[in-house]
Formats: sequence, structure tokens, C-alpha cells
Amino acid sequence: MMCSSAIQKLYVMASKPHRLRQWANFQSSAKKARTMATQSSLKGAFSTYADYLNNLNEKRERVVKASRDITSNSKKVIFQVHRISKNNKEEVLEKAHNDLATVMDQYIARLVKELQGSDFWKLRRAYSPGIQEYVEAATLCRFCKSGTLLNLKEMNASLSSLSDPSHEPLQINILDYILGLADLTGELMRLAIGRISDGELEFAEKICKFVREIHRELTLLVPHMDEPHDMKTKMETMLQSVIKIENACFSIHVRGSEYIPLLGSDVPSYSLIGVAEGIDL
Repeated sequence: MMCSSAIQKLYVMASKPHRLRQWANFQSSAKKARTMATQSSLKGAFSTYADYLNNLNEKRERVVKASRDITSNSKKVIFQVHRISKNNKEEVLEKAHNDLATVMDQYIARLVKELQGSDFWKLRRAYSPGIQEYVEAATLCRFCKSGTLLNLKEMNASLSSLSDPSHEPLQINILDYILGLADLTGELMRLAIGRISDGELEFAEKICKFVREIHRELTLLVPHMDEPHDMKTKMETMLQSVIKIENACFSIHVRGSEYIPLLGSDVPSYSLIGVAEGIDL
């Protein structure tokens, strides 16, 4: 009996290391399985992230292209408005309005379609320059037609018709609107100088008053903006535009007699510039 008991003890002692090795192998296999599962999960996650970023970068490139097309064609509208004169106002504004509608229907519609179903605020910097140029062109056309300002609410209402009702419509950011409005003052300055040389003093004075009001309102607004850097630079340029228009209008009033031939007078009154009437020159 003692011999049998001793043999059993030896068997247990001999089998214990074997069981320990089996348990260790089991633990190792389980750990490897967990590691492989984790690696597979991470690989799948990073593959998803990579696809997302690649698609986002490709979309950004397309959005930048659309923004450049909007910028280019909006500039054409602005150049068209600068052809305006007292003799062709209706014709020029009608052409500019049609060109602006083309920008909306073709180029902005393409931008809206590209951004549909995505968080368009993430790509704002990619399309911001084009939107600012469009704001500039649209507000310039509205002012020349009616003497009023096209506001942000009206512009966003026109964009909503381009969007799929099932998606969030593209909205012009208030900062892009204000930046475009700041650029508008430079175009109005050039327009005012041109109208003065064409004899339209009343229109130039109207532009002067309008630009001065924009500058005053933005001067109050800019200090409260979260990102005022771009606007501070534009405010300096805007002030220069206001000064140029005011100086031009002031010169007309103070030295108006010198401008009579320039303003289209067929028979200038030479007595106003120090030459007696009736004297042959």
C-alpha cells in the first residue's frame, strides 16, 4: 500500500509541471489571440480614418476649384458694373444681373452640391474667397440698381433653393459676408471716381454717404469680433476709400468751376474761371 501511495505522489509531482505548461500555453494562445484581434481592430479603425481623410482632401481640392470659378466669374460681374454710365445704366445692370444669376446657377450650385451631406463649416476656408467675391459682386449690383444694401438674410435665402431639402443648406458665414462688404467699399470708391469724371455728381455723393455709413457701422462691430485680424487690415483700406471719395466730392464743390468742361458742359462759362465773356480765345 505504501508503495502504491508513493507511486501516486510521484505521478502527481510528475504531472503538475505538465499541467502548468499546458496552462501557460493556453494563456499565451489567448494573449496572442487578443493581441491579433486588437491589432486587427486598430488596423480597421485607422483604415477607416485614412479613407475619411483622403476623401476629405479630395473634396477640399474640388471645393477650392469651385471657389476659384466663383471668384473669377464674380470679378467679371464687377467689371461689367464698372462699364456703367448715365447713358447705358439699364443695359449694363441687366447684363450684370444675368451674369450674377449664371454664377449662382452654375458655380455656386456646384459648390453647394459638393458640400451637401458634409459638415461644410470644416471646409469654410477652402471656399471663403469665392463667397467673399460673390458677396462683393451681389451687393454692388444691388446698390447700383436700388441704392440699398443686400443683406445676409436675403443672400442665404437665395442659396437655400440650391440645396436638397433633406440636407442642411449651405449658409454664408457672417464673417465672409462682412469681409465681402469691406471689399465692396473699394469697388464703390472706383465707381464714384468714374461717375465724377462722367458728370454724375449726385450719384457719387450717394456712394460717398453709403460707404461712410458702412465704415461707421463696421468700426463699431469689429472690436467685438472673435477673429478681427482680417477685418482690421480691411478697415484700414476701407478708410482710405472713404477719404478718397470724400476728397473727390469736396474738390467738386470747392473748385467746381474748374470741372465744368470735364463734366460735359458744351459751352463752358469762362467768366467763372477768370476770363471775361465775349473775348475770343
